[in-house]
Amino acid sequence: MPEKFTDKRILRTKRLIRDALTELMEEKGFEGITVRDLTEKAGINRGTFYLHYHDKFDLLEQSEAEILNEIKKIALEINPTVFMNFNSENEPFPFIVNLFEYFHENSSFMKVILGPKGDASFQGKMKDFIKETFYNNIMSKINRENMLVPVDDLFAYVSSAHLGVIQHWLESGMEKSPQEMAMILSRITLLGPRHVMGLKKM
Repeated sequence: MPEKFTDKRILRTKRLIRDALTELMEEKGFEGITVRDLTEKAGINRGTFYLHYHDKFDLLEQSEAEILNEIKKIALEINPTVFMNFNSENEPFPFIVNLFEYFHENSSFMKVILGPKGDASFQGKMKDFIKETFYNNIMSKINRENMLVPVDDLFAYVSSAHLGVIQHWLESGMEKSPQEMAMILSRITLLGPRHVMGLKKM
């Protein structure tokens, strides 16, 4: 059997299993799921499941790792110099557009995993990713002595605020397009709350 066909079949099977995990987590939460539930929902046998995963915990861990790896690949496209000097008044930063497009493509899993029945530890991993991206592309390029607030507090605010916007978008049915959400987040991030609220300087 050709290797490419085998790889595609494996990817298809793993996608079926992840889709089953997504649906079941939405229905009953992760703790209530069994391997039997997963195989019945995915339409596969237990042997096929165990070819790819040790148990449901391994399935969740691998699924989250795949999502994070893809997000990190998108982050590699950022040019820190362009990021620092980008004018977000009229157009969103390209990286953020790509990020929201990826979330949209994987919205079912993202909505569940970041929702009330999801995995709190994954939210922590997402916050760590945001902090790392923010540090690599902004904080490492500025003079911290000029900062008005402690770095750790800024990191906590940025990571929680960004994740909150993403969660709200997913939970509200993604009424706005990835481009619209990227514009909103670009403005908030790079212009600041006071500017986007239309408030003049005191």
